[in-house]
Amino acid sequence: MADAPILGGGTATLDDAAFGAEFKQGLVHESVRAELAARRQGTHKAKTRGEVRGGGAKPWRQKGTGRARAGSSRSPIWTGGGTVFGPSPRHYTFKVNKKEKRAALRSALSLHADRGSIAVFDAATFDTPSTKQAVQLLAGWDAAKAPTLVVLSEAEARVAYSFRNLERLSVLPADGVGVADLVGAATLLVSQTALDELTRRATA
Repeated sequence: MADAPILGGGTATLDDAAFGAEFKQGLVHESVRAELAARRQGTHKAKTRGEVRGGGAKPWRQKGTGRARAGSSRSPIWTGGGTVFGPSPRHYTFKVNKKEKRAALRSALSLHADRGSIAVFDAATFDTPSTKQAVQLLAGWDAAKAPTLVVLSEAEARVAYSFRNLERLSVLPADGVGVADLVGAATLLVSQTALDELTRRATA
């Protein structure tokens, strides 16, 4: 059974079902793709020749001018014309099954546990927002490397004020952490409450 250091002293035992799973690269890759795709807005748009303003009248007569025939000044080959096969609003999301999501989450958490890149801290020690205290906490962790992901429970939202100004460090709630966030972090710092929530999410 794996364990993680508690910054400030002590050791936290990690649930073997959530932090001792086999790393499944295919599921992790699929989940990361799905999460990153879901973050895309998909609002890109280019106007076609039917949407560009103007071009209703035939520029010149069909024959007798010596020039190529033209039916609209908004043809794609004209300056100011429409775009052929341009982007249009769309959704990039695709489905990943719940069991696959949980397995991918277990794989990402287990990877941090295996590497020793996860630590636990007591969020109750942050009575008031203090960036200095957050820096000192991270300085006491020998394995700390950027980028670092700090995971907190919803009730510990105020603790995020102490970390959010630090460079190459992000703070997320336990219920909003995705596989892409875990894979993209070199080190993972979680509160005890957030650790319990992550364990529940990975094993539910």
